[in-house]
Amino acid sequence: MPIQKLPLTGHLEELRKRIIYTLIAFIIFFIGSFIYVQDIYTWLVRDLNHKLAVLGPSEIIWVYFMLSAVVAIALTIPIAAYQIWRFVKPALSDKERKTTISYIPGLFILFIAGLSFGYFVVYPTVLNFLISLSEGQFETMFTSEKYFKFMINLTLPFGFLFEIPLVVMFLTSIGIINPMILSKARKISYFIIVVTSCMITPPDFLSEILVTIPLIVLYEISINLSKIIYRKKQKEQSDNEIKMEQVSY
Repeated sequence: MPIQKLPLTGHLEELRKRIIYTLIAFIIFFIGSFIYVQDIYTWLVRDLNHKLAVLGPSEIIWVYFMLSAVVAIALTIPIAAYQIWRFVKPALSDKERKTTISYIPGLFILFIAGLSFGYFVVYPTVLNFLISLSEGQFETMFTSEKYFKFMINLTLPFGFLFEIPLVVMFLTSIGIINPMILSKARKISYFIIVVTSCMITPPDFLSEILVTIPLIVLYEISINLSKIIYRKKQKEQSDNEIKMEQVSY
């Protein structure tokens, strides 16, 4: 099937349509999440040994909005990925279309895996470490807003960061990047990872290590996956060239 070409205005109109569809999906999921937000709140604080304080009448509503937004983002991931695929679809061959659309379920699964890693591994480790620092010296009291901001800041980034390998596979499959570029950019990428870890975690060494190491591992996994996709793509191109030569003869 020949690659479709659209004028610039056509591309902008298509992009606008995809963004609107994604926003509509987010709003629907947000409303649905807000209906059940009290159940979500109760589940998240089930193991907390400290009571949460509220400093103002609007604070709990703000907390509910934050929780609903996180759930809505998670549910919107596959919709957003599909809309991106529909946007780039005209520039892909039939085989590339079939290959790239298969990545969409993986994006959602990896996002949930990243949230789970942040919530069940990083968040409790960092929280318990910080609480242990104040034992016997300070009375510990959490406000709802600060507690959930702390939780979301430690968990939500992992949802997006765990998708890096699949995004790299997608970009490699459509020819935007290759493993050579990723390997050459290793030093600067490690630096960005360290800076990112410092920005999204509390200012303590343990938190930064717990975030930095998984990100470095994800980057190395991404390079290896990119190599697999790149070699497969090169082999397919070589096979096609051989077939074309045979046909010409």
